[in-house]
Amino acid sequence: MNELALHILDIAQNSIRAHAGLIEIFITEHPASNKYQIEIKDDGKGMNPQQVEQASNPFFTSRTKRKVGLGLPLLKHNAELAEGSFHLHSEENKGTQLKVNFGFHHIDRPVLGDMAGTLLILAANEKQTDIRYVHKTPKGEFEFNTREVKNELDGMPLSTPEIRKFLNEMIRENLEQIQISE
Repeated sequence: MNELALHILDIAQNSIRAHAGLIEIFITEHPASNKYQIEIKDDGKGMNPQQVEQASNPFFTSRTKRKVGLGLPLLKHNAELAEGSFHLHSEENKGTQLKVNFGFHHIDRPVLGDMAGTLLILAANEKQTDIRYVHKTPKGEFEFNTREVKNELDGMPLSTPEIRKFLNEMIRENLEQIQISE
């Protein structure tokens, strides 16, 4: 995967399959200290210690329909290529937390990519898992929270075409306002 948004989508979809009620995604950009951090937390079913240990092995997956799980191993590899780090913590019946760091200026750090598209896909999930996304840069902060959006929409589904169009434009505009040149 050559975009961080695709890694985030893959991990968040795993959280949805793990019956998370809330997925929190934090991106913090610190160009002055050469740090780009992604943190993803969920309150899903979590993993036992053996699963956590095996999670970055590409030949391990908890899914039954395929024999490999490349999402976490590829993300870990990308972080290490960009002089970063990868830390996974999980407890059964409590949830999972993933922290990934990249060298902000490193040539091998993947670009963020289509984060608005990723958030729209996640917001329209059929299990009604709530998504909280916080993105901080030196230029500002943007937060997108599906609980707040759902309250404002008073029961109107987030998958409605007009709502999706509005959310897409709103997310893109806000991310552009805090974007920094790399």
